[in-house]
Amino acid sequence: MTRNLARFVDHTLLSPDATTAAIRNAIAEAADLGAYSVCLSPSALPVEIPAGLRLTVVCGFPSGKHHSEIKAAEASRAVADGADEVDMVIDIGAAKDGRFDDVEADIRAVREAAPSPTVLKVIIESAALTDDQIVGACKAAEAAGADFVKTSTGYHPSGGASVHAVQLMKQTVGDRLQVKASGGIRTYEKAQRMLAAGASRLGLSSTREVVTGKVAKGDY
Repeated sequence: MTRNLARFVDHTLLSPDATTAAIRNAIAEAADLGAYSVCLSPSALPVEIPAGLRLTVVCGFPSGKHHSEIKAAEASRAVADGADEVDMVIDIGAAKDGRFDDVEADIRAVREAAPSPTVLKVIIESAALTDDQIVGACKAAEAAGADFVKTSTGYHPSGGASVHAVQLMKQTVGDRLQVKASGGIRTYEKAQRMLAAGASRLGLSSTREVVTGKVAKGDY
């Protein structure tokens, strides 16, 4: 059970007070569990990643309220420092305003700074958006060349991933993009519901507890 579920997981450590030792431990735990990747803050890089484990780095995190050129520079630096995947946060306010051209331009700036084969995931903070806004943000991500749309940062007061949001996101992007569910996934059962709803990646901070069927206390 453990490794079957773990292969869908970006094992995540984004705490602002994460120490060097905590970062090393997170990498070792991700490798031990068989996680798909370890997800870290950009200042944690460069780090040594074991063979078979990928490195995901966040960008514009957690607010998304950064100028696009700053996000682009952060993404470019992350790739130069060894990132395989970049999880960027959109300007949530722009999505709430219905300014999806601006959302698309923001994503495109990061995509151009971190071109394929770097995987680009776009965090839309789905719990803060209406269904129409979720659809608009997903369409903007697709138009800008993203590889994934992602539900949440795990830090927004509106909440994290929901089955409804994952289903709506998957319905919008079809098989053209993938969906990552993150935020508030603290049980094995909820993780499985997210996968059944259409997610192909999960963001977890308490990965060991979730994949072994224990109740996790983490908030990511």
